[in-house]
Amino acid sequence: MGLLTNRVERNEIKAGDHIYTYRAVFAYSHHGIYVGGSKVVHFRPERNLIVGAETSSETQNSILPSSCLIFPDCGFRQPNSGVILSCLDCFLGNGSLYCFEYGVAPSVFLAKVRGGTCTTATSDPPETVIHRAMYLLQNGFGNYNVFQNNCEDFALYCRTGLLIVDRQGVGSSGQASSVIGAPLAAILSSPLKLLMPSPVGMATVTAGMYCMSRYATDIGVRSDVIKVAVEDLAVNLGWLSRHEETSEENKSSNQLIAM
Repeated sequence: MGLLTNRVERNEIKAGDHIYTYRAVFAYSHHGIYVGGSKVVHFRPERNLIVGAETSSETQNSILPSSCLIFPDCGFRQPNSGVILSCLDCFLGNGSLYCFEYGVAPSVFLAKVRGGTCTTATSDPPETVIHRAMYLLQNGFGNYNVFQNNCEDFALYCRTGLLIVDRQGVGSSGQASSVIGAPLAAILSSPLKLLMPSPVGMATVTAGMYCMSRYATDIGVRSDVIKVAVEDLAVNLGWLSRHEETSEENKSSNQLIAM
């Protein structure tokens, strides 16, 4: 893989690799984890997954209607989850295959023209990566958010186990940082937000700082990340507490109805 492109052939990827493909004439990229057997686990907005599907409690199941004639389980997901299992062909659509790079040197990262192609963070072993992806396929990855919790964030977490502490800032996605403007993303994320907290400070950031600002938002150098086991992810993101609150509300409602 070179500075201009990370394009690879299918026979070059291995289970546990973070792969991606471009959509809408290179307008954006879609990311996932290749788990072997021509299967990819990836994260999408739930609203894009249920179009044409039955959503009633009696008919909803974990297999989405799929046009894939080769793999019967292509499109598998749990109800109300954006994490989906697809075959490699359906994941790519008509796009080419690219492989995300990990553990790149800062000089290589800065030389990359486009965000969302590499990180200075190191990857965990393939078996750990696959375990995270398959666990999240069964348990979900929270609500999709294009800037804070997108497909690239999902793949980066599966590969590194790193979680952004400050959910109000910018996620780990290099693509999202590029879209909203790397200087602004750097200010919203640690550590540059401590140095430039005001609009006046933001105005001083020039276009010449683009690469350095994008580097400051990289998950490999950010100071607002922690290593979180996938089994503890729900607790750290507050999913468990919200579930418990919902259960408690349902319990209270049932008691009122009984009265």
